[in-house]
Amino acid sequence: MARRMGSLSVFLVVLVLVISLEMQAEVAEARTCKTQSSKFKGYCLSDTNCRNVCRTEGFPTGSCDFHVASRKCYCYKPCV
Repeated sequence: MARRMGSLSVFLVVLVLVISLEMQAEVAEARTCKTQSSKFKGYCLSDTNCRNVCRTEGFPTGSCDFHVASRKCYCYKPCV
């Protein structure tokens, strides 16, 4: 009886892991749209500053990314 309960416990743990991995895969498939900030001025050195400017533009987040030979502030949001 104890061996059967142990096997059942292992099965349930594996089942929970598989379900949680499937849920993460669905979230990872969501596309993110990237737009250059229209309000950020100058060379982008701080992701925090960029993120704050993007929030004033209605985006949930932003970061400094390389563009050709400089770093610019890009804002991100889930694509619709």
